[in-house]
Amino acid sequence: MARGETVLRLCWCLCLWLCIGGAAVAEESILGPRLVQEDVRIPAANGRYTLAATILRPEGQGPFGAVVLNHGTPGSASGRARESADLLIQSAAVFARRGYVVVLPLRRGFGATGGEFAEDPGTCANPDYRKGEQAAADDVMAAYEYTRGLPYVDGKRMILAGQSAGGMVSMVTAGTRNPEGLVAVLAFAAGRGGNPDFRPGVPCAIEPVAKLLESVGKNVRVPVLLHYAENDLYFNGQTSRLWYERFAAAGARAEYVLQPAFGRDGHYIFSETLGVRYWLPAVEHFLSKHGVPFERLDIGLPLVSVEHVPHVRSDACRNLYRAFLESPAPRAYAVSGDGRCGFASGLPDAADIAVRECRTNAKEACALYAVGGEVVWMPDGKGTAYAGGAAGK
Repeated sequence: MARGETVLRLCWCLCLWLCIGGAAVAEESILGPRLVQEDVRIPAANGRYTLAATILRPEGQGPFGAVVLNHGTPGSASGRARESADLLIQSAAVFARRGYVVVLPLRRGFGATGGEFAEDPGTCANPDYRKGEQAAADDVMAAYEYTRGLPYVDGKRMILAGQSAGGMVSMVTAGTRNPEGLVAVLAFAAGRGGNPDFRPGVPCAIEPVAKLLESVGKNVRVPVLLHYAENDLYFNGQTSRLWYERFAAAGARAEYVLQPAFGRDGHYIFSETLGVRYWLPAVEHFLSKHGVPFERLDIGLPLVSVEHVPHVRSDACRNLYRAFLESPAPRAYAVSGDGRCGFASGLPDAADIAVRECRTNAKEACALYAVGGEVVWMPDGKGTAYAGGAAGK
């Protein structure tokens, strides 16, 4: 039973809300397909407990493909108690804008689900990852079967995805449960045993994780993307590549992507706003290669087409524009005549900041191309009549 329903227009935290008939509707121009957010409780297969979950989906009857998006595992009990779908909701919106229902379950021992921490592998010296992952997979499968039964979901277009421990359990679930309708697995910074405070980049029990991935890799029947960043302070590149190689050698149709260093800790490249400029093109390429549809629902609008942005020639600026399209308002994107660019989001003075960022490396003048949900570029290339202070409208 849904506890609440929210109609979003791109953003879940920076919009001005008005209460209308039990739903909350954003009072701003649409910055993308209308999305609906619901909080639900999902019963476990044994009926002994329920999982708190959030659904983010495109407005409409569908049928849509679906993504079960799984969270990581904070190292402390207090961190697990604070776990929330909010931490991945912006990433979830990227999938929802492309016609996917995204279900974000909280496993046992996390956030609003509460209860016993069911997936504890034990000590780092002698971890039982298989036992822990099977408990986590029980919860993932409860969410998966619930999602397949939703009336607006196409049960033949299902994706398992997750960050960190959520990516790990997505792979384990695919390899041990053979979920019906599964077409792909997306594992972002996947692994177990990382602790950047003690051994940055080098997790404990590397070999037990590798052996677990070997055992499940031979049974995975769908393509799997393993996506990492060079400066992941939980799992360094040497470790993540080893895990990928052992997984693939067992028979999994796996692909490995190691992005350049991102921010202070590349472990969070999937969940942070600017990370989308890296992971989205990788996911688009991967899903396209395997015939899985993944285009924005509003692809025909001028704002959404990167090809319409003047002067932009580099992949860096093209991908930064993608980050603009997926970011919350207030937002703005600026370009220069020599192909430089600037971007800002979530700030009242986003337009001014975008122009200033563009000027950092540009030799020619910078002007705004898009502000909020509108293209404001003028044909003479001199910018727009934008006066500042309304970058979200």
